[in-house]
Amino acid sequence: MHIGFVVNDVMTEQAGYTTIRLAMAAVNMGHQAWLMGVGDLAYDTDEKIKANARSVSGKKYKLTDVFLKELQGKKAKTERVTVDDLDVLMLRNDPSADIVRRPWAQSAGFIFGRIAMRHGVIVLNHPNSLANSLNKMYFQFFPEEVRPTTLITMDRDEIRAFAREHGGNIVLKPLQGSGGQGVFLVRKDDLSNLNQIVEAVSRDGYVIAQEYLPEAEAGDTRLFLMNGQPLRQNGHYAAFRRIRRGDDMRSNVHAGGKIAPAEIREDHLHIAEIVRPRLVQDGMFLVGLDIVGDKLMEINVFSPGGLGSAQTFEKVNFAHTVIHALERKVDYMRYYRKNFDNIEMNTL
Repeated sequence: MHIGFVVNDVMTEQAGYTTIRLAMAAVNMGHQAWLMGVGDLAYDTDEKIKANARSVSGKKYKLTDVFLKELQGKKAKTERVTVDDLDVLMLRNDPSADIVRRPWAQSAGFIFGRIAMRHGVIVLNHPNSLANSLNKMYFQFFPEEVRPTTLITMDRDEIRAFAREHGGNIVLKPLQGSGGQGVFLVRKDDLSNLNQIVEAVSRDGYVIAQEYLPEAEAGDTRLFLMNGQPLRQNGHYAAFRRIRRGDDMRSNVHAGGKIAPAEIREDHLHIAEIVRPRLVQDGMFLVGLDIVGDKLMEINVFSPGGLGSAQTFEKVNFAHTVIHALERKVDYMRYYRKNFDNIEMNTL
């Protein structure tokens, strides 16, 4: 099996990233894995998608550090590959990381992915659905039973009224962004500074105002879904908890949060079941649910991270489980001579 992984930039990848774990697992299982940045993609004169990509020698690797060092070093295999000839293309770039410096890069992955899937390449997650989920508005398509009460606006007066309606305690964040960037907890005593906070958040566009969930004090739970179902291997769920540090309300690891084992409860599985139909309909193969109490705070469909954290606590290599799922999809496409729509194949 030949797999391509699209990232923001191969040279800025880190050993702990989920994409690197998936690529190493694929190589260790006997497959060819190519990594390419969004800036490495090209539409060639022969009407095929090409990419300046990097791979490794193909030996067995025990540590992601060793794998990444070879991938980014002089020993790496570098080649201009034909993306149309790959079996699978995983779109793992994070558009929010390119908002400021490379706005053109935000949409590059799914734009080129759309062309690649015309020729039978399995492109995950489905490019058209990723295009529709480029900002957090996608979250509002899911049933209100699993979402916090939310207002999306640029009007300060509307946000102030929303804050008063919810007792003065709300969360403000930009419509676009990830990793806890630009997230503010506004308490009753902060309302005098609300205009300044809104001004800071709205520099990037629309503002999301959400009701504050007291359960957030204990952090959140990241639960992975694959093919629309909770990712599970040998009875273990691919999940972990993220705990906030000190007075910082953000539990994101990039924002300084720490990780802990997760206990997957019935309310977590209930949320997963409620969002499953939409994720299957949209062809979302691998996603991360961020859950607080009995509410879903966010759905990461672009580059959900943390499989390594789940492996640390559950002692299961979930990356192998994901690659096995890709193997089955490639087999399906071979059996049916690629006569399956990409969006359907994504969650089979």
